Amino acid sequence: MRLADSPDTTFLDLIPLPAERPPVRAVLFDFDGTISTLREGWPEIMAPMMVEMIAGPTEPTDALRAEVAAYIDRSTGIQTIHQMAWLAETAARYGRNPDVHDAWWYKAEYLRRLKAPVEARAARVTAGAAPREAFMIAGSLALLEALRAAGLALYVASGTDHPDVAREVGLLGLGDYFVEVAGAPPDAMECSKDAVLRRLTADAGLRGPEVAVVGDGRVEIALAREVGAIALGVASDEAARQGINPAKVGKLAGAGAHAIVGDFRETDRLLAWLLHAEES
Repeated sequence: MRLADSPDTTFLDLIPLPAERPPVRAVLFDFDGTISTLREGWPEIMAPMMVEMIAGPTEPTDALRAEVAAYIDRSTGIQTIHQMAWLAETAARYGRNPDVHDAWWYKAEYLRRLKAPVEARAARVTAGAAPREAFMIAGSLALLEALRAAGLALYVASGTDHPDVAREVGLLGLGDYFVEVAGAPPDAMECSKDAVLRRLTADAGLRGPEVAVVGDGRVEIALAREVGAIALGVASDEAARQGINPAKVGKLAGAGAHAIVGDFRETDRLLAWLLHAEES
């Protein structure tokens, strides 16, 4: 695995796509970390909370911190409630905190802690103090425009609660680009990404390669490969909004990504790879 061509490129071509394949007709995007950076830094909020809730009144160990970090890394992309279910199970397993709660309590507490930075960023966009692009992965708008112009149906599915995803899609002015925005049900544990993929490949009658999945989490890449879809991993540096984050590359490659990008600035190259289009 190596960076292709120039040192400025953000494209890693890992698994060749078949030369003979049907045209892509639909693209399913993850949202947080793939398009939006409104929730950038969420692991830095989740990790200390998990350590705190597991350790309780005892001193956290390096082993505990490492276990939490490893879990967050491999669970990126799943619904928050599943991450909080792991927290509840782990707190009970360690037995160091006498005050163990259920997954729903932990989810509410995590969202309470995450709310402040997200709302501060949202307020800047709403007030006009920052452009919407300041909280989007570089090249997102150009790619969405190009895919829409090519006649593809675009979808968003996220592990974040549906009302929050819908609001943040609207805040960034992206609602008109998507046929459907699907977040996690706030009071259930169903997987929105799996549900949308199954509808596209089963109910809508699209064959696997007619669907492309774009995301920065191992979960959506693995789901894409499971149904035979094209998988584009996004190893995004959410703080910088551009360039490849090496920490994400390995997990996306391990999940089976056909290619990996750090951002979407190389729009023509992405279109050529995805749609058999000619680079302009």
